[in-house]
Amino acid sequence: MNFDNVSNIAYLGPNASFSEMAKDLFEARYDINAYPMPMQTIRQVVEYVENNPNTLGVLPVENSIEGTVRETLDTLMHSKNQNIKILSQIIMPINHCLLARTTECYSITGGIISHPQALAQCRNFIHEEMPRNINIIESPSTAEAARSLSNYNLTYAAIGSEKTAEVYNLNILKSNINDDKTNKTRFVLIGDFETDKTGRDRTSIAFAADNRPGALMEILNIFYESNINLSYISSRPSKLEFGDYIFIVNFDGHIKSKKIFDALTKIKEKTTFMKFLGSYEKMFLDGIRIHSV
Repeated sequence: MNFDNVSNIAYLGPNASFSEMAKDLFEARYDINAYPMPMQTIRQVVEYVENNPNTLGVLPVENSIEGTVRETLDTLMHSKNQNIKILSQIIMPINHCLLARTTECYSITGGIISHPQALAQCRNFIHEEMPRNINIIESPSTAEAARSLSNYNLTYAAIGSEKTAEVYNLNILKSNINDDKTNKTRFVLIGDFETDKTGRDRTSIAFAADNRPGALMEILNIFYESNINLSYISSRPSKLEFGDYIFIVNFDGHIKSKKIFDALTKIKEKTTFMKFLGSYEKMFLDGIRIHSV
């Protein structure tokens, strides 16, 4: 893909968020030189990309612990600009760190500040390695928690990422303090661009079927008969009528492949709604290297 003309890249902020880290990885992967645009909500990211030519967006779409990021899927499904689609993905390990202005871990006796989700994901560390009477303070984001440390004495720490420590000039007292060491989040790059086949591709679609016995099975059977490997399927309420659902499916292959294109043509005939969400190269992050899979 050629992103030479990209002017801005939006992402779910604030600065030093995991989404900004994913943005940095996408920029390095595709040699993107764009002005960063942190947004407060997922919807704002999608709408910004919809309304501004030559822009990209970065969004979290799935976490290995929390599951799918519903707002991302819902907003992409109902995007007004049908050309906005997923262009690439990165699966990034989520490494929470204990951050402070001091350099000594034993000094942290006052409190720990972070986003509620980060605090929950580090529950065992807090229980087993921190003083039992330590204050737990919730913050709107891990970045805001780090920024707010300046309002507390040196006995307080924050939970955030290595990027957070870098941006807010904090010391990393302990790394990888999250309870689940396999915690990962899948981020996607979105925009109005075309992707090429790589041989290591994934396609995502959303569709709705008639509310009758066998309707979904008829569609899934097309994948089976076409020898297409499904890697993910989930359902979301259609938000139109109670009991109606939209299905999100990921499968191997690229829409520019004749087999995939023909299968999607057959599937569309059996759906009441279908949205192409993108064909993109599958990638994951291991350490500091980005691999294709």
